[in-house]
Amino acid sequence: MRRDDRRADGPAPAVLALELLVHGVAGASPGELLGDPRTVRVTGDSTAAVFRRTEDADAEAHPERYAGRPVPEAYCWSRLTSGNGARALWLLLLPFMVANLAHWARPAGTSPRAVRTYGVLVRILALSLTVLLIAAACEVALDLFAWQCAGAGSCAGSRFSSLSFLAPGGGWWAEPGRRLALAALVPAALTGLLWYLSNRTWSAYESQPPPVGSADPDTASDAVPALGRPGFWYGRRLVARLRAAHTAAGLLTVAVAVSVPTARHDRGPAGAPVLESVGWATQGLLAVVAAAVAWVVCRRGRTEDRADHHLDRAAVTLLPGAALALLVAVLVHACWARPGWTSAGRLPGDLAFGVLMLGQGCCVLALAAVARYLHRRAPDPTTALGGLGGPAVGMLGCALGGVMSGGVAQRVADWLDGGAVPGTPGAPLPGPPVLLTWQAAVLPPLLLVLALPAAWFTVRGVRERRGLAAGIAAEYPGETPDGPRSRRIAGARAAAALTDSAPWFVGAVSGITLLLGAGALAGAWIGGRVPYEAARGTGPLLETAARTAQDAGSWLIGFGFVLFVAWGRRAYRDPSARRTIGILWDVGTFWPRAAHPFAPPCYAERAVPDLTWRMTGWTDRTGGRLVISGHS
Repeated sequence: MRRDDRRADGPAPAVLALELLVHGVAGASPGELLGDPRTVRVTGDSTAAVFRRTEDADAEAHPERYAGRPVPEAYCWSRLTSGNGARALWLLLLPFMVANLAHWARPAGTSPRAVRTYGVLVRILALSLTVLLIAAACEVALDLFAWQCAGAGSCAGSRFSSLSFLAPGGGWWAEPGRRLALAALVPAALTGLLWYLSNRTWSAYESQPPPVGSADPDTASDAVPALGRPGFWYGRRLVARLRAAHTAAGLLTVAVAVSVPTARHDRGPAGAPVLESVGWATQGLLAVVAAAVAWVVCRRGRTEDRADHHLDRAAVTLLPGAALALLVAVLVHACWARPGWTSAGRLPGDLAFGVLMLGQGCCVLALAAVARYLHRRAPDPTTALGGLGGPAVGMLGCALGGVMSGGVAQRVADWLDGGAVPGTPGAPLPGPPVLLTWQAAVLPPLLLVLALPAAWFTVRGVRERRGLAAGIAAEYPGETPDGPRSRRIAGARAAAALTDSAPWFVGAVSGITLLLGAGALAGAWIGGRVPYEAARGTGPLLETAARTAQDAGSWLIGFGFVLFVAWGRRAYRDPSARRTIGILWDVGTFWPRAAHPFAPPCYAERAVPDLTWRMTGWTDRTGGRLVISGHS
């Protein structure tokens, strides 16, 4: 017998099998998953990695040891959602995350044009939230501090001695244009911080490439589910494109906040013709770059049929660069000497916030119309709110953005005004725009109205728990009834059943918020005064109600923001609280960043490629079998 024949007749070589353990939302350490504290990292990094027990590190070299049993490995990804303490700061990005979820709440539809229109509307809504956040930062830094507080000698000189160099007669920086230019560095730095966080997470999450061959659209079948499409988990190009557009929009917002009051002065009797011409030129360029930002946001959406990793270099680099150059030009123009210019009243922020709020409302209504159209063409009884789940979530994101921006402005204004109410007669400062005060005033009525459905859901849950507890003992014949345990089981079941009613609660919140927001916008534009002043002369009852709503809303919106920050600070220090926030991110950041690039990153765009690479790498290299053991 030849040597080759003897080898063919001998026992077949052992083929390894692999069991890949993947923990759930609560997270677990490699030692807990593998049942051994001695582990070694096989692939990955400090954020997400695959581990083995130390004794299994050389399993490929000794397959005979694993006859009849697989090699256990553990994929740990909990740091993608609840990693270090800095993740607690992601709470400030909550409106962006909610706006991103509106994209994924779109009803299934068969009209490509309507689907594209829905995506464009969601991206425009997300862009308006970025502009709103930066505009709120401009309101605090430019209007309240640099324009009102520093412009009033009593505020800057007595209460804030550190701002005395900005007060009238304080030196070179005392001119209003130079004060605005200096204060503009704050919202510009905030825009840069958002860009940095988005770019850093983009490099760690969306930049993961797919395995070779998996992105070939010719090999994909029409029967492949949506989450298995070649480009579903690879959004590198879109996020980079949107990040450039939103960064440019933030910088343009700062530039407009400085340019508008400067140009208004230059066009007055005391303005210089040369400065007026420069102002017209810069504002024209700002309009051109803003149109380019809108085109970049509307032009391209997600591409899921293939994993497209080609970056739009022109949009990614030129757009933020052009916006930054324009901002520098505007700041230099504002710092030019303008003798006799004084700051009085408010900056023209009422119109800006009003246009933003009106635009968001119209965008949500248009989104609702498109969603209903899609749902009617392909009705599905399981679709939330009859197809209106996406618009409801989008409205919720706008409400969160409005509360956060209005809360910061109102809280800072109350702090600067001491014991006075900003915007009322006798107050040292005019305060924030009237619309932000109206937003605060509608918060107490909103909470009162929402208390009704909340109470109804609570009563319903208590009744369901009592009804379930009575029948749980019958499900265990022959066992001694345990009342407390039966009630705990009934409570868990009733709480799980309430999640089916969550879409209706979100819909009620969104609908009521839309109506009250429209009332606040009408009150601010028609009355032109804060609620208490607008109600003056209408009778003691209405005056008292308006004053109570304004004071309570100002206190609630400030308290809510402080509580929000305190929760984030606690999560920064407390790992258990950080895990709770991690669960929130696990629910909210499962989906890719399809609408807002500043939202917390999608952990699945890192986890899915990690698992895909490990699976294909193992089977292609060893030819062995693989079992996924997943939890939650």
